Amino acid sequence: MQLGVIGLGRMGGDIARRLMRAEHGCVVYDRDAKAVEALARDGGAPAYDLADLVSQLQPPRAVWVMLPAGGPTDDTVAALGALMDAGDTVIDGGNSFYKDDIRRATALKAKGQTYVDVGTSGGVWGLERGYCLMIGGEKDVVDRLDPIFKALAPGVGNIPRTPRPDGADRRAEEGYIHAGPAGAGHFVKMIHNGVEYGLMQAYAEGFDILRNRTLTSLPQAERFDLNLPDIAEVWRRGSVVSSWLLDLTAEALARDGDLAGFSGAVADSGEGRWTIEAALEEAVPADVLSAALFARFRSREEHTFGEKLLSAMRFGFGGHVEQAAKG
Repeated sequence: MQLGVIGLGRMGGDIARRLMRAEHGCVVYDRDAKAVEALARDGGAPAYDLADLVSQLQPPRAVWVMLPAGGPTDDTVAALGALMDAGDTVIDGGNSFYKDDIRRATALKAKGQTYVDVGTSGGVWGLERGYCLMIGGEKDVVDRLDPIFKALAPGVGNIPRTPRPDGADRRAEEGYIHAGPAGAGHFVKMIHNGVEYGLMQAYAEGFDILRNRTLTSLPQAERFDLNLPDIAEVWRRGSVVSSWLLDLTAEALARDGDLAGFSGAVADSGEGRWTIEAALEEAVPADVLSAALFARFRSREEHTFGEKLLSAMRFGFGGHVEQAAKG
């Protein structure tokens, strides 16, 4: 199939490359001319603006947008809607808020165009490993674009197959699903990222406890100088807490057990916040996911005002003097 790809950053560029490896044709555009040139060397057809990209695609056109959520994606989808024809499809593969997807799908439907949202997981490893795809949109459109999604997904690979009932959608075990109507794909990806926050926080806290077992405030017999790289490695093999996140943890600790190259200030993409908003809308308790999100906020401050106030109150009622930071 032929696909336009807009946004050739770390993931967008590799999405185009993976599709071209599977012999799909890609017309590529990015505001960075060097990124376009790099994809052209790999076999992509270069476009120099949105109109040029649309003109090179054969109807019914499909254009994959891989841009930051919010304004950049909104502006691009609106511009494509003005340039494309009835029957054409815009695919948003970024990290958009699912309610924005519903709004965009409605606006494009008024022009006779269709909108597909794709929650895309795989990061910088997707070119080789494939991308886990959570797709929202009209069934006939998603089915028509299936060759694109199948090429991007990892496939069954060597993961043991789960016993599934007859008639179960074969796409799930290949690494992609049609989650539902417009917005459903990014909703599932949003919750995926919320869960990811919780898993990461659990590993981070666990290894922090292991690392601090040498504190001199502990009884001598209860102090252990533990080898974190070895612990991460052994947990990868046969443990119930094994995962790809643990694989990445083990690799990082093997390179530098002190993680001296990291500041510890952890950003959030926005999807963790949206996950908590969804939990509030549904009155679903989300203790772990909420705590993981707030821990990321905490990581960006040496000490928060709230923590200072806690110390002031403890001193006020009990005369508790602040302790020095852990060494």
